[in-house]
Amino acid sequence: MPKPKSSMSEQFGEVMGLAALLPICVVIGYLIGQFLDGKFGTTYLTVVFLLLGAAAGIISLVREIQKSTKKNG
Repeated sequence: MPKPKSSMSEQFGEVMGLAALLPICVVIGYLIGQFLDGKFGTTYLTVVFLLLGAAAGIISLVREIQKSTKKNG
């Protein structure tokens, strides 16, 4: 039995979640890096965790898009 189509509000929520995913991951990585730089007295951890946050955001975005594509056919 085919699944019923998503309502417009559900589709809008999915798209807004995807739009917010990457920036949130980058900000979280930046904040972790800032915290660790302050804790250890270094200057490079912000950049490292910023890049890790960006990578995590891209990976999560690709996974969500693949999951959505499979769900919608």
